[in-house]
Amino acid sequence: MDPYEALGVRKTATDAEIRKAYRKIAKESHPDLNPDDKDAEARFKAASAAYDLLKDPEMRARYDRGEIDASGQERPERHFYREYADATGNPYQAGRGFEGFDPSDIFADILRQRTEGGFGFGGTNGGPRTTFRARGPDLRYSMEVPFMDAVKGATTRITLPTGGTLDVKIPEGTKDGQTIRLRGKGGPGIGGGPAGDAYVTISVHPHPVFRREGDDILIALPVSIDEAVLGDKVEAPTIDGPVKVTVPKGASSGQMLRLRGRGVKNPRTGKRGDQKIELKIVMPPGIDSELETFMKNWRKKHAYNPRRGMKA
Repeated sequence: MDPYEALGVRKTATDAEIRKAYRKIAKESHPDLNPDDKDAEARFKAASAAYDLLKDPEMRARYDRGEIDASGQERPERHFYREYADATGNPYQAGRGFEGFDPSDIFADILRQRTEGGFGFGGTNGGPRTTFRARGPDLRYSMEVPFMDAVKGATTRITLPTGGTLDVKIPEGTKDGQTIRLRGKGGPGIGGGPAGDAYVTISVHPHPVFRREGDDILIALPVSIDEAVLGDKVEAPTIDGPVKVTVPKGASSGQMLRLRGRGVKNPRTGKRGDQKIELKIVMPPGIDSELETFMKNWRKKHAYNPRRGMKA
C-alpha cells in the first residue's frame, strides 16, 4: 500500500504533517485500544509501516525516486537487462523478446553465484543446479522511550507492523535520535541466506525534572528566600536518587552548583558527566505583614540596584 495513502497525506506533505497524521491514526487505531477490531489493527499496521518509511528523509527520497518499495525493500535490479539498447545492429532488440539483453550478463551472474557459494552441480544427469541465496532486507523502526530508560539503560518490547514483537536493549547513555542496530533481526534471508538487520531509531521522551546536555544532567532547583539568604543543605534529585546539596549563603537565582560524576555515563569512555543545578529563588505563597515590615525597614538601610550597568 502506498505510504502516503496509508497516512492520508499528499506526496508533498511536510514532516510535521506526516507525524501528525501518524499520531492521529495511532491514537485511534492502536491494537491495545481496539483489541477486537481487525480493521483498526490493519490501519495501525499500515500507518506504522508508512511512518517508518516516510519519517526517514533518505528512505522517503529513495521511495519517491522508485528505488525502494513501500516496505523499504530494494526494487529488483536489472541483472540481465541493459537500461538502453543500441538500436543499430542489435540482435536482441524488441521482436525477439529480450530488449537490451546481453548474454554476457548471464555468465557474470553465474560467476558471482559460484563465488558466493550459491551455484553448484548435482542436477539431473550432472547438469547445473542454481540455488539463489541472498541476505534478507534491513528493516527500520522507531521507538519512543522514557528519559530514565535512555540514561540508565533498559530492555523494552516493541510491536512490529506485522503484529509480532521485538525485544530491544536500550544501552546506558542512549541519546535522542540514536539508531540501534540489531543484527539478524531484519527480514528473513532468501534460499537459506542470512537475515537482515533491524535498525531502531530512538526518540527520548522529555522528563519533567531532568534535562540532558551532552553527558551532563541539568535541573532547576527551587529554594526559599531564607535558604538563599542564610544558606542551607537541601535535597536535590539526581538520576541515581536524591542527594543533599549545600546552598551557599547569599545565593542568587541563576547561580549554578555542580555535582561531579552525577551525569550520564558515556558508552565510549565509560566516564559519567556532571549534574548542574541552577538555583531558582521562589517567593513564599503569601507576603504577611511581618515580612513586609521587615523588608521595608531593611530597604531603608540596605537598598541596592541589581540592574546597575544594564544598557539597551
